Amino acid sequence: MQIAKVRGTVVSTQKDPSLRGVKLLLLQLVDEEGNLLPTYEVAADNVGAGFDEWVLVSRNSAARQVLGNEQRPLDAAVVAIIDTVHVEDRVIYSKKDQYR
Repeated sequence: MQIAKVRGTVVSTQKDPSLRGVKLLLLQLVDEEGNLLPTYEVAADNVGAGFDEWVLVSRNSAARQVLGNEQRPLDAAVVAIIDTVHVEDRVIYSKKDQYR
């Protein structure tokens, strides 16, 4: 899994029928220090994540299984909304502190 920040949504009116009703998010990957990386990814949202939230992303066959159908053409799925991230006794992200 990878940590990422929700940067926006992706809307597509023409897509594979198995993706109908699936919300797609544009994510920017985050490193272990909490810095945004110059890497973006589109992922299916399974948890109702919103703009600027930090999330966990699962990839490949695990992403397809999360949505309950291995036949969907997915490479990534958001599987959790992060509340806090601690690294070596320090907090690099806290959801409650973000919105003060």
